[in-house]
This record gives sequence, C-alpha cells and structure tokens, in this order.
Amino acid sequence: MRVELFDFALPPENIALRPASPRDSARMLVLDGDATGDAQVRDLPDLLRAGDCLVFNDTKVIPAQLEGRRGDASIGATLHKREGPRRWRAFIRNAKRLREGDAIDFGQGVTATASDRAEDGSFALDFAGDEPVELLLERAGRMPLPPYIAAKRPTDARDADDYQTMFAAEAGAVAAPTAALHFTPELMARLAAAGILHETLTLHVGAGTFLPVKAEDTDAHRMHAEWGRIDAATADRLNAVRARGGRVIAVGTTSLRLLESAAQGGDGIAPFEGDTSIFITPGYRFRAIDGLMTNFHLPKSTLFMLVSALMGLERMQAAYARAIASGYRFYSYGDSSLLLPSR
Repeated sequence: MRVELFDFALPPENIALRPASPRDSARMLVLDGDATGDAQVRDLPDLLRAGDCLVFNDTKVIPAQLEGRRGDASIGATLHKREGPRRWRAFIRNAKRLREGDAIDFGQGVTATASDRAEDGSFALDFAGDEPVELLLERAGRMPLPPYIAAKRPTDARDADDYQTMFAAEAGAVAAPTAALHFTPELMARLAAAGILHETLTLHVGAGTFLPVKAEDTDAHRMHAEWGRIDAATADRLNAVRARGGRVIAVGTTSLRLLESAAQGGDGIAPFEGDTSIFITPGYRFRAIDGLMTNFHLPKSTLFMLVSALMGLERMQAAYARAIASGYRFYSYGDSSLLLPSR
C-alpha cells in the first residue's frame, strides 16, 4: 500500500508533553464494533466483560541516551538493542565523526568502543570494564524521551517515573510501552473486581519504533527487530481465555505484535522467545487478539498502519480526525483509545 494513505495533519498543540494526572484520568476514544464514543481510562471496567483478559508488556525502560566525546567531537548515542552481555546496537548522532575502533568517553567512568557499522548508520558499542552495563547507564545515561517530546523540552527528574509503567520489571527497553502508562493500582483492583483478568509478557521496545517510514510503499519497508518472550504457562492461560469465550485485549502495540508473532503457527498462542520484526498492515489476519488499547500514533507510522489493519483505514482516519477536533492529546504521554473490532 502507498505510505501516503496513512498521512494526516496533526496540530502541534495536540502533542502531549506531560501525562495526565492521575494517570487513569486520561481520555479514551472507544471504537466498539461500529459505535464510537468518548470515555476515560478509569471507565475501562465498565467497557470490558468479565472473562476478558488484558495483556501488558512488563519491559522496563533503561536510561539509554548517552552524550559523550570522541576526541574533540561530540557524539550522541541512543541504545536500541542488546547484542551481547556488554554490546548494544546504537543510533549515533554526529556519526560522520565516528569510525569503527574509536573509543567514546561518556563521562562518569563510562567508555565504549564503536564497531560493526550497519547500513542504517548504527554502530555496535562495546562497553569497557566489568560492571554490569545497567549500572553504567544509571550513572551516565538519561531517559530516552521520544524525539517529538525531547525537541520541545529537556528530560527532567519527573520523567524517571512518568515514562515507566507500573508493570515495569524486565530491564531492556529504550522506549516505554506507553498504553500501559495509564494504569494505576486502584484501576487494576477495580478491573479484578469486575472479573477482568490480566497477563504480562516481555518485549524490549527499541528506538526503531520512532523511525519514520521512508519508503513510498509499505512492501519496501523493513522493521527493526525487537526481542520478546511469552512463557508456556502464559500462552496456555491466554488460549484458555479465548476457549471460554473471553477476549484477549492487548495493552499497547508492543504486546499485540508479540502475541501475533507467537501465533504465526496458526494453532493459538505458542510460547515464544527471540526476535520479532513483524509488520502489520491492512489485509493482515489477526490470530491472537480480539482488541487493542493504545495511544494515538504518528502520521505515516507503522503503528498507525497497525491500528488501520485492525479497524480499517477509513475508520481510523475518521477516528483520528474526531480525536484531533475534540482536543485529544497524542503520542507517548497522550490519551488512549480502545479498539474493539466486530467479531
């Protein structure tokens, strides 16, 4: 499909720079079958059914942005995928001043050597020393806010909490699974009281999620791989939900993409561990999920293509036009949508 079909105009004032407070007070656009309505995230227990199951991503964002020097050159690095115990693939700012074999000093006693430059311009960074890389990043790194927020304000102390979900447990993401930012312990208790289940999986979100689609046709776009895991017990419980007539509802496109990757065999959700680069566009047949809760996405992005595959391109274009006109807040710190296609 032509990428231009997924374009739309978004006024800058619709881009959220801070999350709603409290988190579950965010607005939520509800597309349920052919019906469209407005709600808040805290209304979720009344919008789902007993026996439904929400699936969260328990990845934890690491302080993956680094600022350093190679000689007199300023070098910025955004880590996006672990390749070994001390090696991370990184997108580099000022990459023309960096060559394979160069050492970068990130301060705070943190250094890394660049190697293995890829076609996309990224480098592998091998961190020196014996300390776990996670400790090095805690010292020298900062939270990797999305570029559409970072361009408007600097990262600050609030972001260390704001850009982390309540489910964060498995360190390794360089972007938050932002649909789950809206959840609070109080909301989870109300969902449980309503008979709504939940499960967790792990997908370490990479910085590639923010890369624009530069191809003119979706067939020419290649996704960056991300590592994920669904254990056998979780897969069994999710399959049992659907067998009983409940709905599996992914919280976030990251959860959805991993669930669909785990269902490619066609016999339900299978245990999964490894890389996925699944790219979902209109015409895709969903095998694992019955709905999606997600924030509002960038024009011409792979994520807007994904929601268009779930609900239909015309439906999502109309929904986004309504959201923009109604003042919904977009992107990582923005409002939510609940997408429930007709069964």
